[in-house]
Amino acid sequence: MAEIGRYLLGGGGKRMRPALLLLTAGFCNYRGPSAIRLGAVVEMIHSATLIHDDVIDEAGTRRGRPSANSRWGNHMSVLAGDWLYMQSFQMALAERNFKILDILVELTQNMVEGELLQWTKLGRIDLTEQDALALASRKTACLFSGCARLGAVLGGQNEVAEQALADYGCYVGLAFQLVDDLLDFTASPEQLGKPVLSDLKEGKVTLPLIYALQDGESARQRMVATVLEEKGFQSVRPEQITALVRNSGALDRARQLAVDYALRAKACLNGRVNFSATPLSERAISIEDVTGEPVNRAILLGKLLRRIDYWLASDGITPDVIVGTSAGSVVGASLAWGRASRY
Repeated sequence: MAEIGRYLLGGGGKRMRPALLLLTAGFCNYRGPSAIRLGAVVEMIHSATLIHDDVIDEAGTRRGRPSANSRWGNHMSVLAGDWLYMQSFQMALAERNFKILDILVELTQNMVEGELLQWTKLGRIDLTEQDALALASRKTACLFSGCARLGAVLGGQNEVAEQALADYGCYVGLAFQLVDDLLDFTASPEQLGKPVLSDLKEGKVTLPLIYALQDGESARQRMVATVLEEKGFQSVRPEQITALVRNSGALDRARQLAVDYALRAKACLNGRVNFSATPLSERAISIEDVTGEPVNRAILLGKLLRRIDYWLASDGITPDVIVGTSAGSVVGASLAWGRASRY
């Protein structure tokens, strides 16, 4: 387990989910070690799902490196993912807070249900926008929502404010997932850290492709069906699929939906709720910056982390603390929490 943990830690990652939890806690004026601890917890849960996803998808790469299952096999990888889940909940138990545990149990259950739902949809080209968004809600947005809700709980918000932040996280998560789906058709393998169109090769028909097939044009449907049947690009070239999606206007349509979700996220914070702890102006701005550039994930993340660096540094906490809470090692997460105990 320690060897796999170190490998995962060295693989990098955006740390978006713990960053969002830290940001919402700061937005609610919470300053304490629980945010660091729970940031480690949600990143460990996220990493556990990635390990299990790679086993199910038979993925060979993750973040530009061989996936855990390709190095240690499915048996060890499944056990490693299970171990991360258990360790994350063991850390969460230290909070002695049933509400926090309820949030973590619910979001974990939703994510597992999302994986089961996705399994039933593999290889199908008759999916609808509603199908894709239901899947994104369970597999991605529920964890974002849980991170934002945990920040509100740590900040002692009332139920109305807590729900507003949970809704904010959900909309951010949906926008984030839509951008991720777009990148599968527009980014390079180097940018993605995995082969392009890997979702389609794995049998997953995402929203841009759903939009592209909505006109019912038989030639397009046959092309996509061929890739799904062959589980690869033998008879159909990847460029044909990307051209199909691009020429249909599906990319612009999916991009606009991401923008719409970003605007809904901002609306959750703009005057609709009276938060019990008046946030510092710098923190009030920073939480909105998560959705400032919803169609450019690199800019989005950069803004987010710059803001977090700013207000953590004011307390003497360096940015590597956030990186140190990666799910790659429970020891590393615990050390990071200890180093950040002044937060």
